[in-house]
Amino acid sequence: MEALEILLSASFWIATIRIASPLIFATMGELLCERAGVLNLGIEGIMTAGAFAGWYTVYAGGDLWLGVAIAALTGMMFGLIHGFLTVPLGLSQHVTGIGTTLLATSITYFIYRVLLPQETSPPKIDPFTPLPIPFLSEIPLIGQALFAQTPLTYLAFILVGTIAWILNRTPAGTAIRAVGENPAAVESQGISVTLVRMSAVAVGSALMAVGGAFLTMSAFNSFFFEMINGRGWVCIALVVFGSWKPGKALLGAILFAAFDAYQVRLQSVVGNVVPYQIFLMMPYVLSILALIVMSRRAGYPKALMIPYLKGER
Repeated sequence: MEALEILLSASFWIATIRIASPLIFATMGELLCERAGVLNLGIEGIMTAGAFAGWYTVYAGGDLWLGVAIAALTGMMFGLIHGFLTVPLGLSQHVTGIGTTLLATSITYFIYRVLLPQETSPPKIDPFTPLPIPFLSEIPLIGQALFAQTPLTYLAFILVGTIAWILNRTPAGTAIRAVGENPAAVESQGISVTLVRMSAVAVGSALMAVGGAFLTMSAFNSFFFEMINGRGWVCIALVVFGSWKPGKALLGAILFAAFDAYQVRLQSVVGNVVPYQIFLMMPYVLSILALIVMSRRAGYPKALMIPYLKGER
């Protein structure tokens, strides 16, 4: 009975939305890259770099929103590296992506040690605070969860609608979808496939980095090693789960976050009977099962992971 009561508690849904927020940013970024035909396995490292860049900007005296902007620029920089190697040079997207993750993570940890050599515990900053929306935040159960979050959470949900609108209602979105399906046809219309793909990867990587910055500037108030903890790989799975559609990917992020928030609370109910490791792996196991079910009907971009050189047919 107590296990079911968890689902009816406001704290559970507040935690679910908070956990989902960084996943939403990073998933939308990865979705944008893949809709343009580029798999970005650098997401884990880019999120790590964004988390540190945003946090350190604020720690050094900068504004919170300046920290978000610096994180986005940091992600864009690594995205351009990944994009340059995979788009105009046509190198393996798998190998380059993993290399980008290793590069971004290693550089971040190195810079942390250089800038803060004497710190034994992560320094803290003043993070974003919840910004309740009048009246709406007073709705029972979902009011606090949806309308009493930090500004970055609101921005994450706005981003989903924005990405969906761009992809489906604008010429730029049409170009992105087209280069992910048939780049030769796009080139025949005088549009640069390289420019479109590079732009998508740069913007997508910026969003991934903001997802990382959410953790240090909104969920927590410090940076520590391994804080991304596989969230980047989860976001790649969420893109597939969502069939490369922003709305479905959003639902996938909330579903995974709900599993994660639920296992934490479930430990207090039956934790004395079941080993805690079972609870820790539960969100991932359930997400894998959901991914298997959804991916069988997913229609992936036809040119995904296929290099394209100008003039090829």
